[in-house]
Amino acid sequence: MVSRRFDAIIVGAGQAGPPLAGRLTGAGQSVALIERKFFGGTCVNTGCMPTKTLVASARAAHMARRAADFGVMLKGEVGIDMAKVKSRADTVIANARHNVRSWLGGMDGCTVIEGHAQFEDAQTLRVGEETLSAPRIFLNVGGRAAVPDDMPGLRDIAYLTNTSALGLDRVPAHLLIVGGSYIGLEYAQMHRRFGARVTVVEKGPHLIGREDADVSAAVREILEGEGIEIRTSVADLVFAGAGEALAVTVDGERIACTHVLVAVGRVPNTGDLGLDRAGVATDERGYITVDDDLRTSVPGIWALGDCNGRGAFTHTAYNDYEIVAANLLDGEQRKLSERVSGYALYIDPPLGRVGINEAQARQRGRPFLVGKRPMGRVGRAVERDETQGFMKIIIDAETKAILGAAILGIEGDEAIHGIIDMMSVGATATQLQRTVPIHPTVSELIPTLVAEARAPDS
Repeated sequence: MVSRRFDAIIVGAGQAGPPLAGRLTGAGQSVALIERKFFGGTCVNTGCMPTKTLVASARAAHMARRAADFGVMLKGEVGIDMAKVKSRADTVIANARHNVRSWLGGMDGCTVIEGHAQFEDAQTLRVGEETLSAPRIFLNVGGRAAVPDDMPGLRDIAYLTNTSALGLDRVPAHLLIVGGSYIGLEYAQMHRRFGARVTVVEKGPHLIGREDADVSAAVREILEGEGIEIRTSVADLVFAGAGEALAVTVDGERIACTHVLVAVGRVPNTGDLGLDRAGVATDERGYITVDDDLRTSVPGIWALGDCNGRGAFTHTAYNDYEIVAANLLDGEQRKLSERVSGYALYIDPPLGRVGINEAQARQRGRPFLVGKRPMGRVGRAVERDETQGFMKIIIDAETKAILGAAILGIEGDEAIHGIIDMMSVGATATQLQRTVPIHPTVSELIPTLVAEARAPDS
């Protein structure tokens, strides 16, 4: 049995682990970084990078079909070489994965260990026949697609998840997606644009249930406008068939399809870490509980990224690293609760979001204002002939604090950052209104959006 001791151990090479290793080794500490499979985490391997590469290919096909709208004449039908589309995404994954592995391998003071880590006790991890110990352990183990057990027949068919769907090298004839939220809708639109028939089934009454009803309705209109079939308020699903001869019974109606993609949420990769042997507490869903400093229930152990349930995004995982590094190495007192977190839905046009929505504002019991403007009244959108969606901001009526915003429309994922930045520094809506943005942009209408904010209808 080989035993080694380090100043710190990091489990997982996702968005938080490698930069933390860099800071710790830069401070003169010895670090072991353990990765069981692919370097780079979800974002690099099965999330942001490959899926947004596919989204870009799908948008290229969509715009080629619209070429005549812009006075550009193309001959013949737009074709899809799905093998090449996949190859492009594979290359992005491979390059990014290699870069992370090379960075860690060349980091002085960092020992990279490939294998499955499990706790022996609160300061010791076993990887194969080796034990590693350290006074500080950082968990950055990520998450994976949830596959429910209450859908009859699902586990008897060759279903896809967001991970296995990346392996498709042919356009599905008919893709049925279980789950009408962020991941499911991105896959729905991209495959529809590749030429597949797509059906989305969602148990909730609305798509993307955490969003306001007007956002959900607008997203549905965009997707149905491209020919995607959407079923909401679905109570019962039964799966049957084999290979690409599948059938899904949706509330008693049989729908034949060739592929089924399950996109009903995520679960943390915490079940096989031996957390109980270390005494690390988790919640009922398996997420590691952390405090405002990202410390777990056990002194000397931190949890960062998707596995702590405090943010399911690449950028929140990276911010977890920034908080921990600042507190441990820079003498700061940064807190998780100080984070103003935005996110996006990468359909086309995208949805950029920050803060609370209108429904949550009503729950606060305080007066608030809502500013809303259709993208058809945004010059950049008109010039680009992409006028779907709207902009929306929510403001505290008394303090003028910016409570939240949604920009569903062209470049909404970029324009939202002007509001994120103002919220992050505690600026008021009045200050935002007095900025002078560049023309012609989507962002230039944000001050106007603020100026037009009014009390909502009760």
